[in-house]
Amino acid sequence: MSTATLPALTFQTTPADYRHWNLTVDGDIARLAMNVDGAGGLFEHYELKLNSYDLGVDIELNDAIERITFEHPGVRCVVVTSDAEKIFCAGANINMLSTSTHAWKVNFCKYTNETRCYIEDASQNSNKRFLAALNGTASGGGYELALACDEILLVDDRNSAVSFPELPLLGVLPGTGGLTRIVDKRLIRRDLCDAFSAVAEGIKGKRAVDWNLVDAVSPLSKWDENVAAMSRRMADEMPDRGAVQGIAMKTIERTEIENGFAWEYVNLQFGPEERVAHLTLNLPKEVGTKDAAEIEALGSDWWMFRIFRELNMALLELRVLQPQIGLVMTRVVGDVEVALGIDEVLESGKDNWFVHEVSHFIKRMLKRYENTAKSFYAVMDEGTAWAGTFYELALAGDRQYLLNDPDVPVSIGLSAANAGKNPMANGLSRLETRFLGNPEKVGEALAHMGAVEAEQADDLCLVTFAPDDIDWEDEIRIAIEERASFSPDGLTGMEANLRFAGPETMETKIFGRLSAWQNWIFQRPNAVGQRGALKCYGTPQAPEYDFNRT
Repeated sequence: MSTATLPALTFQTTPADYRHWNLTVDGDIARLAMNVDGAGGLFEHYELKLNSYDLGVDIELNDAIERITFEHPGVRCVVVTSDAEKIFCAGANINMLSTSTHAWKVNFCKYTNETRCYIEDASQNSNKRFLAALNGTASGGGYELALACDEILLVDDRNSAVSFPELPLLGVLPGTGGLTRIVDKRLIRRDLCDAFSAVAEGIKGKRAVDWNLVDAVSPLSKWDENVAAMSRRMADEMPDRGAVQGIAMKTIERTEIENGFAWEYVNLQFGPEERVAHLTLNLPKEVGTKDAAEIEALGSDWWMFRIFRELNMALLELRVLQPQIGLVMTRVVGDVEVALGIDEVLESGKDNWFVHEVSHFIKRMLKRYENTAKSFYAVMDEGTAWAGTFYELALAGDRQYLLNDPDVPVSIGLSAANAGKNPMANGLSRLETRFLGNPEKVGEALAHMGAVEAEQADDLCLVTFAPDDIDWEDEIRIAIEERASFSPDGLTGMEANLRFAGPETMETKIFGRLSAWQNWIFQRPNAVGQRGALKCYGTPQAPEYDFNRT
């Protein structure tokens, strides 16, 4: 599978263009039903049978969750179910996985992981509850999608089950956090999890409830009644926001520029250095309105929302369609006071539902930045505005290079956004993670709220290197040449280890452990060799394993 065959791949869609999901909203309850078009895969050489999915299906799911959040803020319960007969979801499409490049598989799994974490974030922070109404079997990724929801209802029809068939049938493991969620989220005994993960046909009925794999089962005769009652009860547990009107999520257009792409506020250019991209965020000249009601009226045109939506598009472009890029040199161009000013707006407007949701969207995009398998260097030179939320972007990367020239005033800035408002996957702020060994430095840094001049920023250890004007160009050139020469495999492993220091959470396990197994098991002959389980699935051939354990 080559991404060269997908010149029109886009990470944006609208409900009118969905091929795989049906979204309906009735008051404070939304119904999001999976009904995958078998012929609607991103590639033509596989069929999406039994509500199995590929990246295109999940792009629609992500869009639906985002639209429910911003366009339908009054929704209090989302029912995730299926419109296909006798099947909820068979998980990731096996033929897609078996024929994909390794990079495509890993980025596919990472995107689906983030979507499921988005569901959990909406449940925690966006006044929503999610009910997985499994009106048929949920296997593999289908059950993992259910696990991301708050509660699970399974139809009791003697056939429908929940299962993780990856180990017995495919020689791999559940790819979107399933093994982590059954032990860390549903708190199921690990011996039962072990037994469950080795039974290809899964667990159904009363045993599924007894093992806490689902919350309840329902006979088919009372299915609609029980789904309605369960979703009503879950909705009523949340505050009523029925009077709140949503905003329209407008499509973001981009244009082609020399060696790259441009959106309204974000530019992405490739080269001239080999395997290097230059990512630039351009701030407006002014903060704009500070009134929360006026910001809500702007909706998706509000520049702070739009710049991070555009960053999202650039990151997905880099991940999926630009695998040859290894290093991204990031600059935030503008006025430090504008960057600090918009953080004051985010803080003062936090009680407005729209400003609140934008803040959490920004938080998720910062996580997507540091979950991206590229090296990120923040370039802090003349004309840049690495302050507050945008300084978080610098901390989310790997190094920060700050020009320390007395004749060229360059500063960074700190705000409330750096004091825990944007927690990492480990539950800590990025400053707390940066200074794990010297926690007192967090307070020292935050004592300097506002603009911080270059020399002081260096003294406070807020940057990696602060060359003077004589050494600046050589330092940057050498940094680029060195990083671009390293093994991309080694860099991915190193960065994933170093970026998530500190306590382990369910989220760090999902991304850290899954990244490890995906970059190992997915390349092993037992899975993807000529007689590997993924290659043999659905054929008359039985897989042949190398039974030496490593």
